[in-house]
Amino acid sequence: MDKIYIGIYGGVNSGKSSLINRLSGQNTAIVSPERGTTTDPVKKLMELDGIGPAVLIDTAGVDDDTALASSRVAKTLQTLDIIDMAVLVVNAGATGEADKKLISVFKKRNIPFLIVNNKSDRSDFKKIEGLAETVVEFSAQNAPDVKPVLQALKKLKPHTEKQILLDDKISSGDIVVLVCPIDSAAPAGRLILPQVKAVRNILDNKAVSVVLQPGELAAFLKLPIKVKLVVTDSQAFKEVSAIVPPEIPLTSFSILFARLKGNLPMYLKGTEALADLKDGDKVLILESCNHSAITCEDIGRVKLPALISKKSGRKLEFKIVPGLEPLPDDLSSYALAVQCGGCMVTKNQLKQRVAALAEAGVPVSNYGVMIACCTGILPRVTEIFKED
Repeated sequence: MDKIYIGIYGGVNSGKSSLINRLSGQNTAIVSPERGTTTDPVKKLMELDGIGPAVLIDTAGVDDDTALASSRVAKTLQTLDIIDMAVLVVNAGATGEADKKLISVFKKRNIPFLIVNNKSDRSDFKKIEGLAETVVEFSAQNAPDVKPVLQALKKLKPHTEKQILLDDKISSGDIVVLVCPIDSAAPAGRLILPQVKAVRNILDNKAVSVVLQPGELAAFLKLPIKVKLVVTDSQAFKEVSAIVPPEIPLTSFSILFARLKGNLPMYLKGTEALADLKDGDKVLILESCNHSAITCEDIGRVKLPALISKKSGRKLEFKIVPGLEPLPDDLSSYALAVQCGGCMVTKNQLKQRVAALAEAGVPVSNYGVMIACCTGILPRVTEIFKED
């Protein structure tokens, strides 16, 4: 299940950190009467009753007037790209211009939001004309019970549709082979999240998963066993596609996640821009997790740029955007963007990022789709999804 990201916003000393601490039941955020105590956004992962796994994000005051105000407020506003819900904390019923601007942004972005009137024992919330959203009265000091806030958040929680990984492609008893290379880029002692999720999804469908490395694949396929599907790490596409017989469907973890969380048709369309690249064009490589790059084998920073350059035959400029760092300000200067599978982020976070690129007119592809295109096997590894 994806975690729900909840941003806590409001003015300086409105009670955001106090609310975070009440919701988490811990001293997660520093509480102080000093202005500007919260500087960078602070994230707290926890399980919220009735909501499930959630990430609470404490932010700096949007009306900060300290020397570092502009950078602090900018980081606060950047969190709007990754949240699923928002809580606006107002102080004793007072709403300033910064609060009203936030409400406007929430509405524009269709972000479900809740207003919490902290210090409600001092003053009731002053209704904003035309604002019909839920307002919860709260006092961190005199009435610390957060149940009303939790109940309001539960009602606000966006509907999450069932996410389909392999559910519509396999049946009970099917054998699915998962090819998982263990090289210097693989994390020590564990599988990566897409591989783990695939195993669990196969088990949930009462099918059989066989996990192996590329070197063992040929011998396994010679056994008198009917294989329903082979899923491989995209980096091993060339080797694996040469081994798997054409009658056995083949795809990759990255393409599965493109379908699960992203927009596979958009990525397929975006890949066509590869043929139109010119010398000097700029290409965005969009990661969605933070990892220590492996100089020789990192897929996004080394292998993918090399494949794109070779396939296009052009001298290109590549920019890497790690984790959920903000996109460059001038997106119009980029000829192509290639997004990873997004296994570490929510569907909404990926949607927000891709939407910004689409609005700027930048074609968007996906790691697995682009690698398949560069290795000449794209039709084969997307054949199984033609009915979608």
